[in-house]
Amino acid sequence: MSFRRGALAATMTATALVLAACGGSGDDTAAPEPEVAEAPEFEAGTTMAELAEAGTIRVGTKFDQPGFGLENLEGEVEGFDVEIAKIIAGGLGIAPEDIEWVQTPSAVREEVLEGDEVDMVVATYTINDTRKERISFAGPYYTAGQQIMVAADNDEITGPESFTDNPDATVCSVTGSTPAEQITEYLASPDQLVLFDEYSQCADSLSNGQVDAVTTDNVILLGFVSESDGEFKLVGEQFTEEPYGIGIPKGDVAFCEFIHETLRENEDAYTEAWEATAGQVEGTETPELPEFDECA
Repeated sequence: MSFRRGALAATMTATALVLAACGGSGDDTAAPEPEVAEAPEFEAGTTMAELAEAGTIRVGTKFDQPGFGLENLEGEVEGFDVEIAKIIAGGLGIAPEDIEWVQTPSAVREEVLEGDEVDMVVATYTINDTRKERISFAGPYYTAGQQIMVAADNDEITGPESFTDNPDATVCSVTGSTPAEQITEYLASPDQLVLFDEYSQCADSLSNGQVDAVTTDNVILLGFVSESDGEFKLVGEQFTEEPYGIGIPKGDVAFCEFIHETLRENEDAYTEAWEATAGQVEGTETPELPEFDECA
């Protein structure tokens, strides 16, 4: 197993390392080893045939998100997205130790696919029409919803509408992310939005009092809350629906259909992967594998 950091990625912050050291809030359940197909056969010229023959796959993921994609103190990446990628790689006959993990912040997810720096992106990647103009998606494999995280003693911000009522309040999100786009309609001024490359930087800024809130998908925020020792809390209800997809090169229908088939055949592994990763965070619920969109 190897690791590569994207050229545009920010240096990992101390927060991400602290989160990794703390561990999850639930039982220390290890994710099960994925099944690895023995000598699978694919039609010549397909992405699956090329990857199976190479015996390795490059996967773009986050390195700073508890429960989904987080680099731990041992230098390993762990989380639900990581386990989903392992299940797909297993269907190609590729073992976890033969996966190359590439740090892929939100702002560069389309770029790394278009530039052939990765073979797929599994990185809390919301499916939307704008992104579909540049890349294709398999999935969705999970549906989240955007929410707000604040300091535990903050009673002024109770949901996204609070930023209109409190024009001096600032909210942090990540460059190139759907949450950063979605929150703008609730702001009194564009100056209220602070952007970084990684959510761990937002969490640092909230902890230091440099911003008043952080917004992204609720399941990601729950990870930060659970590791904050009571410093953070979520407020309000989720105000969007965010279907997570697996980004692949534009128009690769056969690869998309292979991913769908592999996940359907491994629903038990999907559930076990969740319960060993994001499911360890208090407040999360075990999802069922969603109905997939049509490959295009």
